[in-house]
Amino acid sequence: MSAQGKQVTLDYIGWQSPEQDETAWILAVLRRAVQQSGAREVHAHAETFDGTISPPGFAAIVLIDESHVSAHCYSQRGLLAVDAFTCGDTDADQIADLIHADIIAAIPSIKLVKRNSVERFVNGE
Repeated sequence: MSAQGKQVTLDYIGWQSPEQDETAWILAVLRRAVQQSGAREVHAHAETFDGTISPPGFAAIVLIDESHVSAHCYSQRGLLAVDAFTCGDTDADQIADLIHADIIAAIPSIKLVKRNSVERFVNGE
């Protein structure tokens, strides 16, 4: 079978914000990884959740011409989930590696508990 895309997911425990504005920080990490990978960013957005409706944390996404890179966090629980979904020539593993390196450098105590990779747009050939 042949695939046109790949999605890499990273699940962390022990999230502690390295900066006062954790949402802006993670969005900058995602955007930097996209830029360094050579992917073309088409839009970026992040939303902070203050706990009044949703649990405290954030969601951030960078749309790229080949799909997306995102992060979602439950701050009080210390949970962070990241994914890089690409199709075409952009390497999802490279983007995930760049994000992971930035996170580990800023938060040495955080622990990656699961990394998964899935082929996407499988055409059955």
